[in-house]
Amino acid sequence: MDINQISQTLREDAITVVFVNVLLQQIGLPVPAVPTLLLAGSLAATSGSLGQILAAAVVASVIADWIWYLTGKLFGYRVLAGLCKLSINPSSCVSLTEARFIRWGVSSLVVAKFIPGFSTVAPPIAGAMRMNPLGFLLAAAVGSALWAGLALGAGWLLQDAVQSVIALLDRHASWLLLLVLVLLVSGIGWKLWQKYRFRQLSAVPHITPDELIAALAGAEPPLVLDLRSATMIAETGPIDGTRVAEHDWLLEAVGDWPKERPIVTLCACPEDASAVQAARQLQQAGYSSAKPLKGGYQAWLATRAQRGSS
Repeated sequence: MDINQISQTLREDAITVVFVNVLLQQIGLPVPAVPTLLLAGSLAATSGSLGQILAAAVVASVIADWIWYLTGKLFGYRVLAGLCKLSINPSSCVSLTEARFIRWGVSSLVVAKFIPGFSTVAPPIAGAMRMNPLGFLLAAAVGSALWAGLALGAGWLLQDAVQSVIALLDRHASWLLLLVLVLLVSGIGWKLWQKYRFRQLSAVPHITPDELIAALAGAEPPLVLDLRSATMIAETGPIDGTRVAEHDWLLEAVGDWPKERPIVTLCACPEDASAVQAARQLQQAGYSSAKPLKGGYQAWLATRAQRGSS
C-alpha cells in the first residue's frame, strides 16, 4: 500500500486506523504510531473529527496499558523478568526502570509515552506493585491524551507542510523504502553494538554462589548488596544477611563499609546485568574487591537448595 492509499484509508475511516495502529504499538509491536497520528491530524476535516480521532487513540492506548497492568498484577516480577530477557540490550534492565518508577510515582505514567521503552514497562510495573486501578487509569489516560494530542495537533496545525511532505515522499517512494530499511538496519546494529559493548564491559571477575557461601561463613564476611527489583523482593522476600540497594543510591547503600573489604552485588537480570554495572561502579569508587555474583539470584537459590538437600 503506497502513501496515497494510506491517506485515502485515513480519510475514509481515520478512527479505526488510528485505534488499531495505537493499540498494536502500545501492546509492544514494532508498529510506529506517531506518523499515523501526524497524518490523521493533517487530514482531519473539522476540530470535531480531530477530537474523535484523539478519543480513539486514547482509548486504544489505555486498553493496551490496562492489559499490561493486569499482566503485571497477575504474574508479578515474572513478567518484568520476561521483559528484561526480551531486551536486546542487557544493560537496560527492568529493575533500573522500576526503581525510578517507584521514586516518581503516578507522575511517571503521565510522561511514560514520551520515553521509548518505558511506555511498555511502566504499566506492568504498576500492576505488579498493586497501584490503585482508578489512579492508574486516570494517569494512563492523561499521558495518552498528551502524547496523542501533541502528534494530532502538530498534524492539524501543519496541514500544508505535512501534505507537501506526503506528496514528496510519494514521488520518491523507492528512496523512502530504502531510507526506512537503512534506519531499521542501523537501529538494530546500534542495539547489537550496545549488547557487544556491554559484554565487553561485563568481563569482570565474578564470585560463584559456592564461594559466596564459604565467604559468608568466614571471619570477615563480604557485604552483599541485593539489587533485585522491589516487586521481586516483596514477592520472594529479602535474602538474610544482605542489604537492599539501588543503582542511583549505590554508595549510600554501602555506607561506611571499608573500601578494602569485599562486596558482592546480586541481581536477577539476564547476564547479571545490574550486578555487573554495580560492581564496576563500586570499583571506580575505590571498592576494588567488589564482584558480581555469577548466575544471580536463581543460581543462589539453586545452590542453597542443593546444599540443603545434601
